[in-house]
Amino acid sequence: MDTLVKAIAKFKGGVKVPHNKNTAENESVFMEPPEIVTIPMQQHIGGPCKPIVKKGDIVTVGQVIGDSEAFVSAPIHASVSGKVKGIKPVLMANGQTCEAIHLKSDGLPVEFPEPHPIEILSKADLLKAARDSGLVGIGGAGFPMHVKLAVKEDTPIDTLVINGAECEPFITSDYRESLEYPDRIIAGMQLVMKYLNIRHGVIGIESNKPKGLKRLRDHLNELAELDPTIDVMEIPSLYPQGAEKMLVYATTGRKIPPGKLPSEVGCLIMNISTISLLQRYIEIGMPLTHKRITIDGNVAQPKNVVVTIGTPIGEVIDYCGGLVDEPSKIILGGPMMGIAQFSMDLPITKQTNAITILSAAQSLPEESPCIRCGSCVTACPMSLLPVQIERCTHNKDVAGLRKLNVSACMECGCCAFVCPAGRRLVQTMKQAKQMEREAVQ
Repeated sequence: MDTLVKAIAKFKGGVKVPHNKNTAENESVFMEPPEIVTIPMQQHIGGPCKPIVKKGDIVTVGQVIGDSEAFVSAPIHASVSGKVKGIKPVLMANGQTCEAIHLKSDGLPVEFPEPHPIEILSKADLLKAARDSGLVGIGGAGFPMHVKLAVKEDTPIDTLVINGAECEPFITSDYRESLEYPDRIIAGMQLVMKYLNIRHGVIGIESNKPKGLKRLRDHLNELAELDPTIDVMEIPSLYPQGAEKMLVYATTGRKIPPGKLPSEVGCLIMNISTISLLQRYIEIGMPLTHKRITIDGNVAQPKNVVVTIGTPIGEVIDYCGGLVDEPSKIILGGPMMGIAQFSMDLPITKQTNAITILSAAQSLPEESPCIRCGSCVTACPMSLLPVQIERCTHNKDVAGLRKLNVSACMECGCCAFVCPAGRRLVQTMKQAKQMEREAVQ
């Protein structure tokens, strides 16, 4: 039986980006933990954690070292065994400051508590396991897993959508998950669908990843009893296909209303690596302490590396042979939506899915006056008018920004990518949205 189906719908706008998937065939390699890891207490959207250890304490791998009573939060675990060297604020990649626990590794693989499989017999068990795992959305804002799974009874979900699009240039960490752990992905889907009473599941993967599509399809066909409730769907290779509105539209044909969540149209979305890591936690009981990330671009040896959370990005780059020459930008994430870094000492966090190093030739051109070509309007997948939003922002016209629906912008970068004048439109969009928020307060 063939379980591969085609996309149902194609969204308006978007851009064809050069994918540069140089590490697609590079199997994941494990990097030894560094001597010092820095573990921020804010690695998710929502309430930051507070340290529950103090300087001088001895910790072990998987031990909870930060937690919060806030519902929208996730515990943070020690990624190495060793001693708490100190607790002090750090400046994060997004420009915010938060407390961080600095651990000095003893080099021993001491785990606490001793890992064991987690028994799941109810939805409550699943939600508890999701929280205990420390899992958050991989590569995005870091929405805590247990919050996403806590679907209200009056919001029925009929479709679990797994995001395997990975439409950003360079990044292949999710693709490697589909090749290396298809069994975990499918088992994780079956678990969530069972206890959340979801009758249909679909894995959406872009058409430029045929091996990933085939691997998952073959695994479904290999099951003793083929699961007819799960489809592997080939979706168009078009950026930003992995955005939740576009993904839901491609896989179900449903349109998420402005300002609403996927649950409003009966969908629950999870990243392909996140669902796999949830299943891993259920199977062995070890929470999130390591991440697979793609290192590519202006680096000697592009790789997919499983890295200890808290490792400085500079040490990961050194592990990949170092920089080829002076970079123009070092980005956490991909070049379309990632954040350029100001220091090589910043740590890998739960949300990190890639380090992309760009040369001067790969950066945006020098900014010049807008020529009113309309390319940004054509490319915008949200049907916005970036050129007019830019004008209103410069004029501090908040009423105009509201009329232009600037809050719908998802900062995907399509407008800046196609702009022949090199306008910094994403930065303008961020500024416009902040201007509108401040006017409301």
